[in-house]
Amino acid sequence: MKFSCEKSELAAAVTVASRAAAAKSAVPSLEGLLIEAGSDVVISGYDLKTGIRSTIPADVTETGNVVINAKLFGDIIRKMPDDVVYISVNDKYLIHIRCSLSEFDIMGMSADEYPELPYVDYQNSVYMQEKDIKSMISETNFAVSDNEARPIHTGALFEVENDILTIVAVDGFRLALRRERVAKTEVGKIDFVVPGAALSEVEKIASDSEELVKITLGSKHIMFTIGSTMLISRRLEGEFLNYRSAIPSASKFSVEASRRDLISTVERVSLIINDRFKSPVRCVFDNGVLRVSTNTTLGKATDECPVSGDGEGLEIGFNNRYILDALKAAPADSVRLQLSTSVSPCVIVPTDGSKNFIYMILPVRLRAGEN
Repeated sequence: MKFSCEKSELAAAVTVASRAAAAKSAVPSLEGLLIEAGSDVVISGYDLKTGIRSTIPADVTETGNVVINAKLFGDIIRKMPDDVVYISVNDKYLIHIRCSLSEFDIMGMSADEYPELPYVDYQNSVYMQEKDIKSMISETNFAVSDNEARPIHTGALFEVENDILTIVAVDGFRLALRRERVAKTEVGKIDFVVPGAALSEVEKIASDSEELVKITLGSKHIMFTIGSTMLISRRLEGEFLNYRSAIPSASKFSVEASRRDLISTVERVSLIINDRFKSPVRCVFDNGVLRVSTNTTLGKATDECPVSGDGEGLEIGFNNRYILDALKAAPADSVRLQLSTSVSPCVIVPTDGSKNFIYMILPVRLRAGEN
């Protein structure tokens, strides 16, 4: 195998593909990248759960393939000068890498030892703008569960209906929902669940461009095609939470506030909460004002945030991180908080009446005399 290519393009492809390489594995080849030189050069990483394949243009003078340790190869390429990189592999898998005056000889492995990436048997496909899918994942993935006791909730639900894509994540304490119109779809209605870990990689690969991402659905796998990069992941099977029935259909109180003001208020009060000294934030919704306080062994903190509306003194406790995650993710300058009782969920929605996001947080019981 022998080829040459631009260092910048090679480094970018290696970085992306390396995200799917196993950090540590009993199978050495899984810690490597599969390099295939044909009409172009294809670089693949695969940890038996998620596979990433990136294609770059190259001047290929001799076709072939080899597996290279992902970390070592990535470190070498990143440190190379910005020039053309020349790579050749002999029949004993000795890899020669040259760029300007820098040269390396490292051992590779036979590509025969590398597992094949899953085949995605085409069923349907959906197209979204890169910037939309990136923001939708960013604004929901924080609520994906890490509890393996309910594997289905370690992923996010994708629903396509009436040309609208809805992504939903739940972890038992909160729910995050985002909606956007699809750019193009070949289906009327479909739903599937994608592992949160795979979605984190899609978010990193996607840019803020208006180029289209193709989401291809297979019977057991899902594939995201982003430019010259493909990410393949298994689908999660099982019964996802019926989120429609979980979200309260009505509320007794409704207040509106600046999202930034709410974040600043909760963040200030949270300064005396940490992993060692945990305590809920106590929120009292009065007419035109939200009073927030907490009390830990570090001390006591109180603050206020102006709101529009009257909660009639409703007192409710929240995990500070959960409410901050939701507020920081909400793609709006102002939000509406819908509440009913001190033990029912708080629902955060846009103030403009649109339905492009919903965040729901379960309250924390407050003990009498706290704060």
